[in-house]
Amino acid sequence: MEKQYVPFMQQHDLLIPMIIVAAILIVLYLIYISVIQKKNNVKEAFASIDVQLKKRYDLIPNILFIANKFMTHERELLSGITQLRAQAAKLPADLANAREKIDLDNKISGMMGQLMVNVENYPQLKSDQTMLQAMQTYSEQEEHIAAARRFYNSAVKDLNNAVEIFPSSLVAMLLNIKQAPFFEANEQERQRIDASQYFS
Repeated sequence: MEKQYVPFMQQHDLLIPMIIVAAILIVLYLIYISVIQKKNNVKEAFASIDVQLKKRYDLIPNILFIANKFMTHERELLSGITQLRAQAAKLPADLANAREKIDLDNKISGMMGQLMVNVENYPQLKSDQTMLQAMQTYSEQEEHIAAARRFYNSAVKDLNNAVEIFPSSLVAMLLNIKQAPFFEANEQERQRIDASQYFS
């Protein structure tokens, strides 16, 4: 049987489409990797926030226990913080609950800010050494939370850009990867309260 010869021009015509298809597949794969990495960065950053929030939740009962001895007119506020803390502590730490976690965190921050303001009305509480130490630790923890939020928001910005901008938006849509919510400060947090100023 005689071997059939394929002219060079026909071989060349087949080679170009194969190179184009291979290039498109490589680009799609690189976009896929990038989108997955961005999604995982957001998960990691959210887990980091959750670790810091848990540390805050562990501090709150000590502060409330001490405050409860002195703040006779703030029972409703103390009770509200306790309920929100319990609710937030039970919430699983995954991106599916991110919006709810952010809302709870904003409420807790707001109420803790109110507590700091109300401390002014209780001179005995302001001079209590245990409370001073607890509030100093709380202030430091708030700084750690703020740093974790900045890291999370940066990761969310990268992911959201990938989800919105073509061609990575196509890959994200195929993988059912959606935008993640930003951790935004509530109105009270924008006017940052430094707990140490109430204990000077």
